[in-house]
Amino acid sequence: MKSKLITKWPIKAANRAMLRAVGYNDYDFNKFQVGIASTWSNITPCNNHINVLAKAVEYGVNSKFCKGTIFNTITVSDGISNGNFGMKYSLLSRDIISNSIEVVGKAQNFDGIISIGGCDKNIPGCIIGMCNLEIPSIFIYGGTILPGKNRTDIVSVFESLGKFYNKTINEKELLNIEKNSIIGSGSCSGMYTANSMAIVAECLGISLPNSSIQNAQSINKIVNCINSGKLIKILLENNITIKKIINKESILNSIKVISLLGGSTNCLIHLLAIANCLKINLSLKDLQFETNNLPTLSDLKPSGKFFISDLINTGGIQKFLKYLIDINLINGNLLTVTGNSLKENLKFIKINYKNKILKDINNPVKKTNQIKILFGNLSINGCISKISGKEGEIFFGKALVFNSEEESVNYIYKKKIQNNTIIIIRYEGPKGGPGMREMLTPTSALIGVGKKNSVALITDGRFSGGSHGFVVGHISPEAYDFGTICLINNNDLIIIDTINNFISLFLNKRSLKSRFYKVKIFNKIVSGILNLYKKYSICSSKGALLNYE
Repeated sequence: MKSKLITKWPIKAANRAMLRAVGYNDYDFNKFQVGIASTWSNITPCNNHINVLAKAVEYGVNSKFCKGTIFNTITVSDGISNGNFGMKYSLLSRDIISNSIEVVGKAQNFDGIISIGGCDKNIPGCIIGMCNLEIPSIFIYGGTILPGKNRTDIVSVFESLGKFYNKTINEKELLNIEKNSIIGSGSCSGMYTANSMAIVAECLGISLPNSSIQNAQSINKIVNCINSGKLIKILLENNITIKKIINKESILNSIKVISLLGGSTNCLIHLLAIANCLKINLSLKDLQFETNNLPTLSDLKPSGKFFISDLINTGGIQKFLKYLIDINLINGNLLTVTGNSLKENLKFIKINYKNKILKDINNPVKKTNQIKILFGNLSINGCISKISGKEGEIFFGKALVFNSEEESVNYIYKKKIQNNTIIIIRYEGPKGGPGMREMLTPTSALIGVGKKNSVALITDGRFSGGSHGFVVGHISPEAYDFGTICLINNNDLIIIDTINNFISLFLNKRSLKSRFYKVKIFNKIVSGILNLYKKYSICSSKGALLNYE
């Protein structure tokens, strides 16, 4: 046992004395020590119930073989920080969460770790932290929130603000939507980033079967936590670490499933970061190859009509995964935390999954994939687009350039934007932002003012899983690193082609080179940990992690 470094008698008597003060007894020192990483916080509904889940995990862990110890890490609310300076800290919080789990796990010499995440960056933060610990590990998702009154959610509020500024709803109507859209605990209720990443965790094999599709405030979620706590003993006895479960195949499984479901583009940046952490050779070209010819099979929000709670009522994700294995679209022979393969976990599941939410591969919601990875002279290292298809698949227009999110939002709310405009929001990348903010506020504003189908948006920042419209993010190299996006002027012509997967600025090499020598990089002055991220973050095409090398 690794934990003998702090529990062995008599040499560790001083360590044991400290542990007795927090409730340990004689028998506990001979057990596997299991850390329970809770992302509980009262700043967001995504996480304000996780202390209850952590206690349920502890109940499941504690036995004659294992002793659980709960500790906390941070969370940042994307919903609250969106559209302001606070969002600069969102992606960075993923590193802080992973670092804090690694630090506590190694300092305490835990034998195993169970982490519980709710909001968007908790989940990849927890997973990366567990990867760095190299011990038996399980991830638990905090669960989804239920939709609000009149089937509204957080995105409804963002989009209603645009309607208010466009004078299609009044102040009383906006206040009513604000008061009734988010009720109770759990993560945002569509195929947004948290729910998408929860499904990723299950497809990777590091969560219990069907645990990704559960309501946050349900008995099923409590049972899932207790069962996860009990399961850690099997992983400890067989030394099944996270590195034996996550590999290139399981990551490709995950991205295929997310693509078919129309999930969040943030999943790609997180999967690239996980691969980078585990030294797995994975690139945007690999992800493009695996997803390019996939259809869209779900009618889930933000582009569709249904919430995750609707999917729960139809039986969850298990039948869908079994169907994908049976048609050889994903690999079912990969190890999971149960000690069995993904296919073995599903052997008693009947295939008849088809319903009004999830369609058949031969009768898809859309014949092409919503998530498109594009390359071209505007993004040499690649970028990521999410196109529902309702906006069309090719967009040609004139650039309207902004050097920050705030500039763009003020313009959208106050000015009438012409059709066939391509809004450029640059210097919002990992270094240029710094922090690579989400552009949910400008995309929601465009929808609110009625420009969803007639205006496109390109950024070196990110998008929320709730963003939709003709949007392209993760432009790399970013503007701060002299990517082509820093050379764009107002009225430049741009084409976004999601059929042939390219994005181009209509300037020849000579003209681009001429502009390159004249460009002045927009440098945003920051301090503290943001300055650290500005200096040491890697390209978004590699996961936008801090560079620890």
